[in-house]
Amino acid sequence: MSTRITCIIVDDEPAALAQLVRYVEKTPFLELVGAFNSPLEVLAHLQTHAAPQLILLDIQMPELNGLDLAKALPPEVAIIFTTAFEQYAISGYKVNALDYLLKPIDYAEFLAAVGKAKGRQEKAAAPAAEGTDYLFLKSEYLQLKVNLPEIIYIEGLKDYAKVYLTTAPRPVLSLISLKKLEETLPVDRFMRIHRSFIIALDKIDQIERSQVIIQDRRITVGEQYREAFQAFLERRSP
Repeated sequence: MSTRITCIIVDDEPAALAQLVRYVEKTPFLELVGAFNSPLEVLAHLQTHAAPQLILLDIQMPELNGLDLAKALPPEVAIIFTTAFEQYAISGYKVNALDYLLKPIDYAEFLAAVGKAKGRQEKAAAPAAEGTDYLFLKSEYLQLKVNLPEIIYIEGLKDYAKVYLTTAPRPVLSLISLKKLEETLPVDRFMRIHRSFIIALDKIDQIERSQVIIQDRRITVGEQYREAFQAFLERRSP
């Protein structure tokens, strides 16, 4: 199975655009499917072509800037911003950018950034490729099979995690860190919204101000997770 990532580049500076084209073409796991001088060209292209998996996107451009284009892209497109203006870093992450590269960009920095897109693609593809929808968690002397659709939310307690399930009256207590679970669970179905909580996105009942309500539990969305959670809400709101 191919792991090549389809990629387009958007930059109104010819030299910067040419450099990124060279970088993409020398990276084995990237496939260049378009290079554009303006966001408007990208929007026209997407009317007749499938969205790429990755976009390398300049921010400061005439007519329509990169931040506005990012908000118009399908949520599955990974975004790496490329800009000469450092003050845009925080704004970039408000639209859930995968990474941010400050010009002039060297190849090592570029490779590290696009490597994140490759890792995300492989992680998202792994469950489907292997046909798995479960994981095994160590609980006391057992390895318990936990079906992902049964997970409601997970609470971290130092080196342990309490996994709350739809099929069990008590949570499963496992010797595993929340960080490890966050890295293991599919990102399209689970999200860390607090330093102590990961939630199953399809189990959300209500959202009240900065709190997520799941069954009878209220979980506050931590400050460092609010931008990513807000981006999720915007993708799911008509």
